[in-house]
Amino acid sequence: MEEQKETPVELGDNPIADALTAAANPDTGAEELVEEPKVDPIGRTNGLADGTYHWGTGRRKNARARVRIRPGSGQFVVNGKPMNEFFVRGLDQAVCMGPLETIKVSAKVDVFVNAEGGGMTGQAGAVRMGLGRALIALYPDAERSIRDANHTSRDPRMVERKKPGRHGARRGHQWGKR
Repeated sequence: MEEQKETPVELGDNPIADALTAAANPDTGAEELVEEPKVDPIGRTNGLADGTYHWGTGRRKNARARVRIRPGSGQFVVNGKPMNEFFVRGLDQAVCMGPLETIKVSAKVDVFVNAEGGGMTGQAGAVRMGLGRALIALYPDAERSIRDANHTSRDPRMVERKKPGRHGARRGHQWGKR
C-alpha cells in the first residue's frame, strides 16, 4: 500500500467546500470562513443561536400587538409593564393568558408584547391572537389545540361607521312636538 501524502489545502471559489475543508484542517488559517449567527437591528438571530425569539402579530378592532416569545421562566411584559399592571381587568388578563393555559406552558415561556391602538379590550384580543401565532411557531405540535380554541382567529367585528342624517351609526333624530 502506498502512503498518501497530505497536500496543502488551497482555498478556491466555493465557500461551502472551503468552510468544510477549513473545519477538517484547522491549521490552514481559514477560521474567518465560519459564519457567526446574523443578528438584525431588533435582536433576532437566524435561528442558529440560543435565546432566539418567535414572533406573532395579532389584531382586533383598531388594536395591534407584536408578540415575542422565548423559552424562559414565565415572565409576561406588555409595553414595559407586567401584564397584571397593564391589563387591570381580570377578563383582559384571562384573555391574554388563554393560549398559554391551553397548552399549559405559562411557566415555561417569556412573553414580550408591544401593543398599540384601540382600547384595553381590543389590545387584549390582539395579544391573544399574536401569542397564539407565536406559540405555534415555538410549539408546532400544539397547533391543532391552539386553533381549536380559536386563539388564532381574527375577530372581524369593527365599529360601524356614522351615517349621514343620523346622530351615530343608527340613531335617528328625536321627534319634538314644537
